[in-house]
Amino acid sequence: MGAEQEEAELEEFLSPVKTPTGLVGMAAALQPGPAMPLALQNISLKHLGTEIQNTMYNIRGNRQPQGTVHGPPRADSPLSGEPQRQEQPSPPEPSAPGKDPADSPKPTAKSFLTTNLIQKAKCQNSFPLFAEGLSRNRTAQEKALALEQQVLELTKELKSQKELVRILHKALEAAQQEKRASCAYLAAAEDKDRLELVRHKVRQITELGRRVEALEQERESLAQAVSLREQQVQELQQHVQLLMDKNQAKQQVICMLSEKVTQDFVQPPQQPPVSPDAADRNFLSQQEKMEHLKDDMEAYRTQNHFLNSEIHQVTKIWRKVAEREKALLMKCAYLQAKNCQVESKYLTGLRRLQEAMGNEAHESSELLRQLIEEALQWEASEASADGVELSPISEYDEYGFLTVPSYEVEDLQLLAKIQALEVRSHHLLAHEAVERPLRERWAALGELTPSVELKQLLRAGVSREHRPRVWRWLTRLRVQHLQTPGRYQELLGRSQACRHPAARQIELDLNRTFPNNKHFTCPTSSFPDKLRRVLLAFSWQNPSIGYCQGLNRLAAIALLVLDEEESAFWCLVAIVETIMPPDYYSKTLIASQVDQRVLQDLLSEKLPKLMAHLGQHRVDLSFITFNWFLVVFADSLISSILLQVWDAFLYEGTKVVFRYALAIFKYNEEEILRLRDSLEIYQYLRFFTKTICNSRKLMVIAFHDMNPFPMKQLRQLRAAYRERLEAELRELEQFKAQYLETRASMAPVLPEGCTSEDEGEGEEEA
Repeated sequence: MGAEQEEAELEEFLSPVKTPTGLVGMAAALQPGPAMPLALQNISLKHLGTEIQNTMYNIRGNRQPQGTVHGPPRADSPLSGEPQRQEQPSPPEPSAPGKDPADSPKPTAKSFLTTNLIQKAKCQNSFPLFAEGLSRNRTAQEKALALEQQVLELTKELKSQKELVRILHKALEAAQQEKRASCAYLAAAEDKDRLELVRHKVRQITELGRRVEALEQERESLAQAVSLREQQVQELQQHVQLLMDKNQAKQQVICMLSEKVTQDFVQPPQQPPVSPDAADRNFLSQQEKMEHLKDDMEAYRTQNHFLNSEIHQVTKIWRKVAEREKALLMKCAYLQAKNCQVESKYLTGLRRLQEAMGNEAHESSELLRQLIEEALQWEASEASADGVELSPISEYDEYGFLTVPSYEVEDLQLLAKIQALEVRSHHLLAHEAVERPLRERWAALGELTPSVELKQLLRAGVSREHRPRVWRWLTRLRVQHLQTPGRYQELLGRSQACRHPAARQIELDLNRTFPNNKHFTCPTSSFPDKLRRVLLAFSWQNPSIGYCQGLNRLAAIALLVLDEEESAFWCLVAIVETIMPPDYYSKTLIASQVDQRVLQDLLSEKLPKLMAHLGQHRVDLSFITFNWFLVVFADSLISSILLQVWDAFLYEGTKVVFRYALAIFKYNEEEILRLRDSLEIYQYLRFFTKTICNSRKLMVIAFHDMNPFPMKQLRQLRAAYRERLEAELRELEQFKAQYLETRASMAPVLPEGCTSEDEGEGEEEA
């Protein structure tokens, strides 16, 4: 019985909250609470002690009569008991038994909150400490301050209650989620579904753990930042203290000086009396000195003005001389270029005259031969005007290639001389107009990033001082997914420990690499050894290829530009494994054969007149162009144009090779159309790429005249021709197999009068 009474009192003191079903979150939190008896309907959990005191005081006040309130009541006091009883709302009547509480009218959340605040204010007004504190002698200002303080306290309590509601709302949401998860777990029909729910919970726990770790790391970083800020604050405090000490010392010095000045004013120092004559003499001497100084200053000013004008005139003269010298140098370069062109035309005329005369014995044949010999022995450096040498023809270019190729045939020697003169002429004319602005653009480019501007610069060519840096960046862009630290040294160690099957072929091709380059023909050069190591390392890097003829020239070009073995090795890897299609350097060279057929198709589309002429004379261009694609024009173009092609090739890929192949035929189309014999055409095609000297013209043809040149069309042509070629190869394999089967099934038949080898051996033994 006693236990039931205690439970009833507890339920009366803190009745359970009944939340309507179907409401979750903010909707449930905004529902009004059930009515509670007396003043317990709005209890603050944050200030629980104060609430209990106020509530007990209200209970006692309601039980006591009117006259027992502390202190005599005043008519003008707003805190007296009578107004409180008039304004105090009667507690709500408890609901009748059997009546549903939901039927009673429910106030809105806003009105309910306002009512609670008013009741709280009245309850706190009834607190005896406030009644004693507000004495009758207080003024209206003190009462207003007390009320403001009370409002602030109520505002703080309201904020705390809102925070409590927010926390309880979150807890309610978490509990509802947990309840839904538990219900789903219990309602699961199979263990598989329950296991999936458990896994989902495990994933949530893991995610929460990660978030906790992230927050912990953030807390540690914030703690470190706080410690750094504290150190900075301490340093600033020390600096401020130092400045304050300095300021104090300066104040002391100022005070001492001020005291000294004051003493000097109060007690001026005694000076010996000076006679009027001596004072006049001193004054006159000072005036004379001042006049002399003024005269000197005026003289110096005039002299400075004169010197400035002279310096200005000398500067103008120097600028005019520099401009004139530049103009003279440009004029001299132009004249030298014209001289080279005239000499080239003269040599071309001698060559054509020699071709027209042939081997006929004529009186002028001896004179023609002498003129050709003199032309071959003449050096362009002797023709420099006034001792000015701009760019004489040297024996080797900047990468070690022969400027004038050495041909044994006299006709080809004359052609090589003409080619060298043409190259020099174009170089002189393009030096000021093209090369210098291009060099300035590369110098101002800065960090390399893929862009349209970079593509245009690469097509125009890279200057020699920037080419190694650009090629290293292009190589790294291609092989960054393959490149690992120490990989090249590892491959070198493997090649030293075990001899690769391709090592013999590599040794044979080393001596045949660029015989017209001094770096690979000089016995003391280190380039052949570097090339050997690069090729051996690549043979271990890509065992499916090992080594293929042509790789030596690709690696040699990379070595000449980059001058580092490892950089040249990765450049070779970039070309073979990322730029060129698969099977380009395999044993069958199937991808190389496909590109030759694609080139034939593109030539028929872009240059139909030329292809009709070559088809009329049954000229197969693959004999000439196959090597172009295999080694990317190495040994075909002069070095300046070759490296310009490689600049764009390393960035854009194999499309550049097709563009330049078409441009080479377009460049020499008229010369080829003049030829009327297949043998003559083949002889011309052997060396006609060496006659191309104007790199700018070739670049314009490749990237402008050959447009449009979609990569999609190139891929489609490659796929179609590869399928055809593979079908042809399968057909050839079938023919081969049939032939071998037929040959094996046939019995060997000997002609009459012939003996077999076995019979011959038997007769010899007998």
